Amino acid sequence: MRSTRRHVLALAAALAAASPGLALAQAKLKVAAIYTVPFEQQWVSRIHKALKAAEARGEIEYKASENVANADYERVMREYATGGNQLIVGESFAVEAAARKVAKDFPKVSFLMGSSGKPQAPNFGVFDNYIQEPAYLTGMIAGGMTKTNKIGMVGGFPIPEVNRLMHAFMAGAKETNPKVEFTVSFINSWFDPPKAKEAAFAMIDKGADVLYAERFGVSDAAKERGKLAVGNVINTQDKYPDTVFASALWNMEPTIDLAIKRVKEGKFTAEDYGSYSMMKHKGSELAPLGTFEKKVPADVVAKVKAKEKDILAGKFTVKVDDSQPKSSAK
Repeated sequence: MRSTRRHVLALAAALAAASPGLALAQAKLKVAAIYTVPFEQQWVSRIHKALKAAEARGEIEYKASENVANADYERVMREYATGGNQLIVGESFAVEAAARKVAKDFPKVSFLMGSSGKPQAPNFGVFDNYIQEPAYLTGMIAGGMTKTNKIGMVGGFPIPEVNRLMHAFMAGAKETNPKVEFTVSFINSWFDPPKAKEAAFAMIDKGADVLYAERFGVSDAAKERGKLAVGNVINTQDKYPDTVFASALWNMEPTIDLAIKRVKEGKFTAEDYGSYSMMKHKGSELAPLGTFEKKVPADVVAKVKAKEKDILAGKFTVKVDDSQPKSSAK
């Protein structure tokens, strides 16, 4: 038995020596991630989940820092880059200049950053949650669920990645209900549930019976007042079974898995990975209706299914509008 084991180990060592590229491909990739908010925040939780899945499969060694202040972001990036990490993932929206400077200083390290900007050669790839397609579908459902024709929308910051989802949702709602009006508000924070809740309460007081929960806190307000909510990025229906009737889900796995593969093959380049968040790549989807399966009008469900089919077939394209959405409610 021992002799067999020795032979296997010797053979493995000989193969590694003969083909160092093979040994490298089989070695675990060192990946680090830097987040400015907690792991449970919607957007970050999806990236973290995809990286944890790669770690569970044994593909990568994964380290991550949460709640990193903007002022500390560059320092943490540099620490990870000098610590032997081959791929660094993060969000550079508020630290764009600093993040790009670090990437220039470490040309052999691959960077994949959430950004509204363009890729930066040779090693700074960008991504964004291009989930406007399922956001449009949730809007279609919302248009069919509102009784007051008033929808409240609470967002974090009016940046392209938020704006495009709101516009898509509004366009979808208008398709099924041309009478619908919107109240739009931004809390200027990525994670402030009490502030988002207060903004939602103000909208309910003005007659909104459906709320678009781009941020945490909005669904709590809807639940407390007996109103309905639409989720974004994650599915929270298990926590709000009588409140959240639809959600646009972001699946970061296609983006993360492709980046890991390219780094391992030595083929990672500066490119825009945004399209891998679209439905055709399984980077986004409409959450199952779940507890609301029998509560959403059948004609609306039929329209949504037909539209989903058209999106996947390339027959319908959801418009990308990155401009700041405005309230239409009087």
